Amino acid sequence: MPHIEQHTRRRTMRVGLTALDESKACPGYVLYTPVEGDGTLYLIDLMGDEVHQWKMPHRPGLYGYLLPNGNLFYNGKIPDDSFQPFEMWPNFKGGVMLEADWDGNVLWEYRNGLHHHDARRTESGGVILLGLERVPEELAARVQGGVPGTGAEGMWADEVVEVDASGDRIWEWHAHEHLDVDTDHILFNDPRDYWSHGNTIVPLPDDKLLLSFRSISTVGIIDKRTGEFDWKLGYDVLTQQHDPNMLPNGNVLVFDNGAHKRELPMTSSRVIEVDPSTNEIVWQYEDRPVFNFFSPFVSGARRLPNGNTLITEGFFGRMFQVTPDGEVVWEYTCPYFPEGARGPSNSVFRALHYTKEELPQL
Repeated sequence: MPHIEQHTRRRTMRVGLTALDESKACPGYVLYTPVEGDGTLYLIDLMGDEVHQWKMPHRPGLYGYLLPNGNLFYNGKIPDDSFQPFEMWPNFKGGVMLEADWDGNVLWEYRNGLHHHDARRTESGGVILLGLERVPEELAARVQGGVPGTGAEGMWADEVVEVDASGDRIWEWHAHEHLDVDTDHILFNDPRDYWSHGNTIVPLPDDKLLLSFRSISTVGIIDKRTGEFDWKLGYDVLTQQHDPNMLPNGNVLVFDNGAHKRELPMTSSRVIEVDPSTNEIVWQYEDRPVFNFFSPFVSGARRLPNGNTLITEGFFGRMFQVTPDGEVVWEYTCPYFPEGARGPSNSVFRALHYTKEELPQL
């Protein structure tokens, strides 16, 4: 009998460039990294043609982005079978952060075995990263929510660490000291072994940080000087979100994954722009019908210079631009399906857009 490919979505969907309206799409380039890949990052143009690659010495942990000087900052994965605090840890573990030039030569590197998901280069030449630490047992027992019976081996939460150019620790923040057991509940379908599950860290002006915590469906801004939250948006609006980022107008753009919504049984994703002064949603993108757009994990969204929004429906490797009115004017799906823990996958953690002026090497 002939062999039949079992991965239905891989068999049926189109990959590469699948839509383009040059009159409405924001020109420029998109950088993306297949999550299950070997460490190759791809830069593509508006036509979907690959114009440059970086081949990093480590697998993604989980993505890379370009610095203002044109170099690449990359979060890499260093496997460590000797340490597994909970079952999901190997999926998003990192371990190494590095800066590389246009040709992929490593110029700077810092390692932290508890690094995961995200890290950003700092203006001082160091890095600020998401790490991991154990929650004290007496506090863990008071945390509400999560799958009953899980977390018996202990509960973990996020530690934010900043190091200088020499790798010396100069600041730290401990999530378990600032989260609220009465309000920051673990979503019912998440295990109790990881209270916060940070997936994004964004340095802001005035010593502020924008953070995203998936397990408690919360984004927030903290003041580095006090460690306290200046602003929080939680499960009344969000569900297991990713990639909040601050817009020039002071609003926050975020990919709301929508896997287990508070009041709606339909699983569907959306991108929302929120005014932090009122928590009002001032813009959003959903598909029609809504369930046609859904990524249970990863994903992101970035506002573009012409007002469009670049969206990464990451679980399926789909990257697309929408106009302010929600019209899809550019669409590209990752054509690479490296073998992952659950089979072939073209997932992309998040994609980034760059203008021609930001890429003088081209």
